[in-house]
Amino acid sequence: MLAAGVCALAGLVWVGSRATLSATEPPGRIEMWAAARAKTWLIGRAARVAPPFARPTGRAVAAGAMRFRGECAPCHGTDGRSLSDIGRGMYPRAVDLGSPAVQAWSDRELFWIIKHGIRLTGMPGFDAALEDDEIRALVAYVRTLPDTPAPSGDGSAGAEPRSRP
Repeated sequence: MLAAGVCALAGLVWVGSRATLSATEPPGRIEMWAAARAKTWLIGRAARVAPPFARPTGRAVAAGAMRFRGECAPCHGTDGRSLSDIGRGMYPRAVDLGSPAVQAWSDRELFWIIKHGIRLTGMPGFDAALEDDEIRALVAYVRTLPDTPAPSGDGSAGAEPRSRP
């Protein structure tokens, strides 16, 4: 029993000596796996209570595109698919919003993510800055992004595929 405790303590010391909070170093596989699973479950659970909405079209999508340039492009890039220097410097990186992983989130989940943000990822919540209709317009605009060519490289790190309800 004592030997098991000593081994466990030694393991914790070793892991603790290798852990870092640096945003310039990529996280390890276990950390990424655990964070992705927790994020997927928590967002799915939280989004279930978000009110359903019909996706806006036409002018609302254009308004979403304009809002995107001001609020989202600094990390996700002007096209939502080619990360900016800021977006590439984050861990997890800002995501390619046209990627299959992002597009697999339901509208409610995307709405919730934009409205509330995701703690410890760099994704801010826009609840205080945007009205719900503006967030819906952003969701509608994000839905247009798969029709644009994908950039080279992987901009989808940190996104977890979800099935749409």
